[in-house]
Amino acid sequence: MYYKKSVGEIIFDVLNYCAMILLVIATLYPFWYVLVASLSNPTAVAQRGGLMLWVEGFTLEAYRTVAQNPNVWIGYKNTIIYVVGGTVVNLFMTTLGAYGLSRRNLYGKGVIMKLIVFTMFFSGGLIPTFLLVKSLGMVDTRWAMIIPGAISTYNMIIMRTAFQGIPVSLEESARIDGANDFTIMWRIIVPLSLPVMAVMTLFYAVGHWNSFFNALVYLRRRELFPLQLILREILITQSLYEMMTNVVTDREPIGETIKYATIIVSTVPILCLYPFLQKYFVKGVLIGSLKE
Repeated sequence: MYYKKSVGEIIFDVLNYCAMILLVIATLYPFWYVLVASLSNPTAVAQRGGLMLWVEGFTLEAYRTVAQNPNVWIGYKNTIIYVVGGTVVNLFMTTLGAYGLSRRNLYGKGVIMKLIVFTMFFSGGLIPTFLLVKSLGMVDTRWAMIIPGAISTYNMIIMRTAFQGIPVSLEESARIDGANDFTIMWRIIVPLSLPVMAVMTLFYAVGHWNSFFNALVYLRRRELFPLQLILREILITQSLYEMMTNVVTDREPIGETIKYATIIVSTVPILCLYPFLQKYFVKGVLIGSLKE
């Protein structure tokens, strides 16, 4: 059946589309600018100094310079270690915590939940946390990038709520067959919660990939630095080209394009991962937010 829209509805649709288009432009243009600038001639980028829509003087010199810097590849290796190891620990610990809190017969569950939620709003602070990490002997080790953030309270609450949405009858049937809690968790609860598990994987992996503050606080040896800390150094260092090549030169304009090339190099892998998990993203978040 054909439905004729009123003038007010047409005006609303037009304004809505305009707002969405502006939002898309505002979201995508910064990335587009970085990509275009990284492929452009350094002198053209320095002279432009503002809006840039297309590549000017196509060159891959900035990417070649980045590829020749051993610190970038060391940072890549460390970041992959932190992402894989940290995400595995995060998922394991979060699953254990969420499963325990989702059990209806857990004694004192309300008090425990309130104490956990309390940590979302109040923490010990940076100095006490650093002293704790130091007393545990994790300063200047890879563990400092994994253990202190082993569980995210927010993520655990989402996963707990998702676990609570699974029918109790499945658990009761498993217990009749002699299954214990670990069997129920790994054989029933986790397989039925793959969408929310995929979302948690995405959250934790992106968090580890973008993390630089913990490395800035806890790490001293450059061979342990993640890629984001290397990127931070590149972005704030004045002599960019000298740092990337270890050679003093007067080719200063290339420093800007090196910054942009490094940003692209550090961003593309996580962008390639997202499409494979995107289909679970909305479904998993809704599962964790609507059921109680």
